[in-house]
Amino acid sequence: MKVLTSQQMKEIDKKAIEEIGIIGPILMENAGLQIVKEIKARFPQINKEKVIILVGKGNNGGDGLVVARHLFNQGCDPHVILLARKQELKGDAALNLGIAEKIGVKISEVPTLKGWEIHKKDLFQSNLLVDSIFGTGLTQPAAGIFAAVIEDINRAKSFKIAVDIPSGLSSDTYQIIGPCVKADLTVTLAAPKIAHIFPPSEEYVGELVVADISIPAFLFKDDKLKLELVEKKNLLPYFKRREKDSHKGTYGHLFIISGSLGKTGAAAMAAKAALKMGAGLVTVGTPESCLPIVARSMVELMTEPLPETSEKTLSSKALEKVLALLEDKDALMIGPGISTNPSTSELVLSLIPEINVPAVFDADALNILASDPELFESLPQPAVLTPHPGEFARLLHISTRDVLENKLELVPQFAQKYGVYLVLKSYKTLIANPDGDVFINPTGNPGMATAGAGDVLSGMIASMIIQEENLQEAILGAVYVHGKSGDIGVEKLGEKALTAGNIMTYLPSALKRLSSPY
Repeated sequence: MKVLTSQQMKEIDKKAIEEIGIIGPILMENAGLQIVKEIKARFPQINKEKVIILVGKGNNGGDGLVVARHLFNQGCDPHVILLARKQELKGDAALNLGIAEKIGVKISEVPTLKGWEIHKKDLFQSNLLVDSIFGTGLTQPAAGIFAAVIEDINRAKSFKIAVDIPSGLSSDTYQIIGPCVKADLTVTLAAPKIAHIFPPSEEYVGELVVADISIPAFLFKDDKLKLELVEKKNLLPYFKRREKDSHKGTYGHLFIISGSLGKTGAAAMAAKAALKMGAGLVTVGTPESCLPIVARSMVELMTEPLPETSEKTLSSKALEKVLALLEDKDALMIGPGISTNPSTSELVLSLIPEINVPAVFDADALNILASDPELFESLPQPAVLTPHPGEFARLLHISTRDVLENKLELVPQFAQKYGVYLVLKSYKTLIANPDGDVFINPTGNPGMATAGAGDVLSGMIASMIIQEENLQEAILGAVYVHGKSGDIGVEKLGEKALTAGNIMTYLPSALKRLSSPY
């Protein structure tokens, strides 16, 4: 499902009207009907409810007027408060204002703060508020009467439904630009917008419903639309039941380089996650003194002792053995818990140009890469980088805050520039491919902000890569299942108690939900 900016949505609307011939009033009518459908699903006896519809002068207000008309025709007596003068409405909004007036919908013209002071008491007596003040095109903070109205909407105890987007939010950013309605439900039209998806703006959206207003689906299949929300239905083919005539070699052999003194848990978690995700074989290369701990973590793992430093980290002398071990492997995962010891760093930097299989770089491997950005050009193809925001900031030599505020631009730029797959781990993890397409993962929760969760994810990604030919879908599937495992864990344990081990505990349940035909 595409996630759009306001300009992209306007262009699609324009094509639907001018090229397809779906006239504006029909789109507005469809929008209003879909919103009424959602209202009635929550208020089946709508004729008994006191409904206030707050309307602006644009097309968003026109949608609200369609809602008012249909509720009126179904026995409700909605009160429309128009925050403008009637003559200010144009086009389709003016058309629907005229219709609403002619059938007897109560409409109060409230263009000033003084007028609002007279009418706002009705707000606090309502059961349901419909917010259709601003649409997706807002770029400046709401001010004047609009700021006052938004403040009063948020004070009201009524159930609040936003049309397309809560008024005061800008659809093109997840940052808060000014006062905005805190909705219980947002019915967005045709496609979600950026503000619906990411915090902090997401926190004002409430439940999100994407309403079909009959814009043809092919209009969204445009290579210029680079941002997409991952949907479960698109991943199901990659979790189908296995062929009966298969064996462990069918599902690949993964080589993991991980661990150091005090960080053997990282190696164990990544490897266990890879096996749980379906890899046929997993071999862990780890400092020789760490091997017994890793080997005992799961009897199904294979382990290889590698030369180590006096600090019990991987030594640069391990290069020859690592290259030999890579010869019969289908993919490499490197990084969790290896440290940035100078000798370990030398090993990683010397190894990178020699890798000839798909490779996943995580944790300390990323921190080592950050020390020599020229190596980005030498990364194997394909390469998957899985940083959290702090690690990504180090790769770019900027602040973590800059990453968090500009991730929708930085992630695809990096992936395109270096021809890599980039997985920015966070709430609503972003996955970018070398073409600059960005996918938003919808699963996961704040309880997964815990030690080891990233090691589990990197193991799952590497596991899927050796099982599936389509690298992009393999990554999307792994990230989705990782988040779903965490969601199941939170259902059972709550957010605070969730650990990386719990994510693996519920991984089989998550996989079963995707592989079941029912």
